[in-house]
Amino acid sequence: MTPNQHPPEKMMFQLTLRRRGISDQAVLRTMEEVPRDEFVDEADREGAYRDSALPIACGQTISQPFVVAYMTEQLQLQKQHRVLEIGAGSGYQAAVLSRLAGQVLTVERYRRLADTARARLEKLGCHNVEVMLGDGLNLPPNIGPFDRIIVTAAVEQLPENLVERLEVGGILIAPVGPHQGVQTLIRLTRTEAGIERRELVEVRFVPALPGVAREL
Repeated sequence: MTPNQHPPEKMMFQLTLRRRGISDQAVLRTMEEVPRDEFVDEADREGAYRDSALPIACGQTISQPFVVAYMTEQLQLQKQHRVLEIGAGSGYQAAVLSRLAGQVLTVERYRRLADTARARLEKLGCHNVEVMLGDGLNLPPNIGPFDRIIVTAAVEQLPENLVERLEVGGILIAPVGPHQGVQTLIRLTRTEAGIERRELVEVRFVPALPGVAREL
């Protein structure tokens, strides 16, 4: 296979995103450029480009490609934006964000995931991403504000301390609903007049847990 050819699963990956409604060309280009197979366990690399979530360490998952692309598209990212991600996981979502925004801070409660994500991002040259080990639901007061906030684990209610960190004109997107079951992807926009809330699509995410994990 020559360097300019894509394997069939990579071609289907892009086609699936388009068929499911992803239309932002910058997002589509970024999804093509970021090597998803670098962010999954070696045993799962053959299926890295299928439109499905995959297990990663610490009982967490890497979201299906459509969900990553959809949430990214909904953020309406620009190069000057400073982005906060709650839940670094494998680092894949942060890698996508890094190519579309100015700065990305991603917070992870599991040390093992944080260390692995940091190494992957450094290897890929995502130098505008900072990986922080910490409690994404209880951040220090000196962190923020942000132009965009993305939560990649399910919350039963939107944490007020995250909403408060949004700049005017800022967008927050998060899966909201019961930890065991279906959640709704919510998009908040802060305007001069207040907060606008919009319900998007149904999703399934692992639960967002408080604190920093004592192990792993």
